[in-house]
Amino acid sequence: MSTAAHPLATTTVAARDPAARGRLTALVLGLVVLWPLLALAEFHPWALFGSDNLQVMANFLAGFLPPSTAADFLALLGKATLETLAIATAGISLAFVIAAPLAVLATRSLAVARIGPGPGGIRGAAARTVVRGVLTALRSVPEVVWALVFVRALGLGPGAGVLALAVTYGGMLGKVYTEILESGDTRPARALLEAGSGRLGALFYALVPGTAQELASYTVYRWECAVRASVVMGFVGAGGLGQLMDQSMKMLNGGEASTILLTFLALVILADAISVVVRKVLA
Repeated sequence: MSTAAHPLATTTVAARDPAARGRLTALVLGLVVLWPLLALAEFHPWALFGSDNLQVMANFLAGFLPPSTAADFLALLGKATLETLAIATAGISLAFVIAAPLAVLATRSLAVARIGPGPGGIRGAAARTVVRGVLTALRSVPEVVWALVFVRALGLGPGAGVLALAVTYGGMLGKVYTEILESGDTRPARALLEAGSGRLGALFYALVPGTAQELASYTVYRWECAVRASVVMGFVGAGGLGQLMDQSMKMLNGGEASTILLTFLALVILADAISVVVRKVLA
């Protein structure tokens, strides 16, 4: 009698996932941790499917159709769209001005004191800790809170939105720029520093060439986020599409709100297209 294993049995054993038990354990542990958090957050999605709630949502969404195409509203929409783009672009530009130098100071791979023993090591580490703390403080306050502060100081208008984006996104960009610069190959930067190059030389000739695509892609993504954030800030008086959306919702004009939402969609598609072009140029 042959002792060879049956082909079907061999196939079954080979198809078994050796990591299945670990993944199942991780899933169970995740559910155990997540369930009390969902309970604390009062997450009850089944309430959406109640007959009364479905009717309310259907009536609300029906008010969004058809989108408004009135000439006077489209003129206001065009002006608000340009204002939103201006807020987002100016805010990101100022955020970059804040983030870029702080990221250079916070990046460990650009620290001259780390290439060898010397008296500046402790001072450099302390300075980087302070800079990272500044970045944390800038991004810890939501942009809508900064918008409320600047609206009180500057009055209603897009200026408050620009400054709010600059402060919050300056902290976000600085943190992510630092992580991107440190996650790449830092050996060329270290070699330049050991040869006597300064921080900027090591940055532009060693780190930026290998991370330019990622840096640019994240910056464009943050610009897209700034467009969306400017909408939220518009509800507190910072101008742009958000302020127009607030007015339309207060007047229960769903058609105008639907047109504004379609404009948001077009702006996001525009941001994606810009990101693709930038990455191709930097490739």
